[in-house]
Amino acid sequence: MPRAYYKSYPGITALGRNLRSNQTPFEIRLWNILRRKNLSGYKFLRQHPIFYHVNKNWVDFYIADFYCSKLKLIIELDGKIHDNRKEYDNERDSKLLNKGILVVQIKNEEINDIKKTRIALNTIINKRIKELTENYPPSLIV
Repeated sequence: MPRAYYKSYPGITALGRNLRSNQTPFEIRLWNILRRKNLSGYKFLRQHPIFYHVNKNWVDFYIADFYCSKLKLIIELDGKIHDNRKEYDNERDSKLLNKGILVVQIKNEEINDIKKTRIALNTIINKRIKELTENYPPSLIV
């Protein structure tokens, strides 16, 4: 979605900013891996709004923990709150997959082993590149 479009919804942008300034310790650890194209050279954004559906009266959106637009990939950290939100998470993942965006969920505890997390994320990225190159020309991905 064009950047100007996000400016039409300042409350959603403010919510993203608030979430960025109040990250959990696990989000901070993962952000240190993803920031500045540290992981396989792909740019990730944190606490980025993704719009599912917009009409005059309703905006259906989701704020992704970490999002890479080139890979159409969201990395979602799952803490205790997600234990009670399985149905919501499944519906969200389905809506995003319909838009071509893959959601990968990582449990907070997995972030404790940085080396293992980095290897797992590189594997996910390589798999995602392969999936996308089967559907799109490689020049759009790299």
